[in-house]
Amino acid sequence: MRSKVIFLAILVMAIFFVLGCKQHGTPKPRGYYRITFPEHAYQPFVKESPFTFELPVYAEVKKGNLGHDEEKYWYNIFYPQLKGTIHVSYKSIQGNLNEMLEDSRKLAYKHSIKADAIGERLFISPDKSVYGTLFDIKGDAASPVQFYLTDSIRHFVRGALYFDAIPNKDSLAPVVEFVKTDIIHLMETFEWKQMPEL
Repeated sequence: MRSKVIFLAILVMAIFFVLGCKQHGTPKPRGYYRITFPEHAYQPFVKESPFTFELPVYAEVKKGNLGHDEEKYWYNIFYPQLKGTIHVSYKSIQGNLNEMLEDSRKLAYKHSIKADAIGERLFISPDKSVYGTLFDIKGDAASPVQFYLTDSIRHFVRGALYFDAIPNKDSLAPVVEFVKTDIIHLMETFEWKQMPEL
């Protein structure tokens, strides 16, 4: 009888050990969808405007103005696959270049509340009379890239990238880098159709 009790006790303990020794997995971190990007390829911007540049072949250009004459050269460069838009606005300089430069800087640094850092990259092309700054806004900012270009006499162009998504630096990082390459190409190929008179 005693041997049966010992046998049952050992059997019950063995069952507990067998059932209790399963490996417990750790939860996997949240992943993000893999995005396949197209090859970078460009075409001339052929809309009516005082400027020209090369834009991506996989982007669509839409009129960005609200019907006002002073906004007739405003355009939206839309990325349908990435749900992002570069809003490009144009204004003629009326002796207010410093005010326009300061406004562009304020609009970029307005995102410093959510930004981890804001880098500035100068663009200078004296032979084309194109001068500008690219604002690279790191972190969960609504607009991760902004820029302006000017001839410092007559023309001023400003651009800002926005996505139709909640800002998340981890999930948007590859997309931002992809579009930033296109913005840098836009800035490097940018020209005024009518050169300013000095």
